Amino acid sequence: MTRLPSLGPRGEGWVLIQGVLLVVIALAGVTEAPFPPDVGTVTSVGGLLLLVIGCALAFLGVRQLGNALTALPRPREGGDLVQTGVYGLVRHPIYGGLVIAALGYGLLMHAPITAVVGSLALLVFFRLKSAREEGWLEARYPGYGAYRARTRRMLPFIY
Repeated sequence: MTRLPSLGPRGEGWVLIQGVLLVVIALAGVTEAPFPPDVGTVTSVGGLLLLVIGCALAFLGVRQLGNALTALPRPREGGDLVQTGVYGLVRHPIYGGLVIAALGYGLLMHAPITAVVGSLALLVFFRLKSAREEGWLEARYPGYGAYRARTRRMLPFIY
């Protein structure tokens, strides 16, 4: 079990913090001083590519969860443990997708601080949230420990 706080019976506080972080990143991307113009094309193309990859990873995660989908970190009653598809690569593809998308968004918006700080802040936050969530998942699903041992946490082939 984890020592991280529940922040509500089903982890509602974790979702609130996540929402605030995402809004801050979105606002920072439009208010930050941009990259110099000569760097713009490279960051736009790279940013768009990362944004699409991140959104695709998160979308696949949402789609493949089926009856287990919930915005809250505590697993849904009666939900299944999904271990196939994108969940065969990573345990938390939605979180990983949002991290990649945040990096892409910052680059696309030509906002270097948003790109780096925003994506790192999300990575740290989702690392903590996923640890809290995995405590609940392990308590709910007997096979979760073996699944965790054979898959990455959030970023396919990386982490």
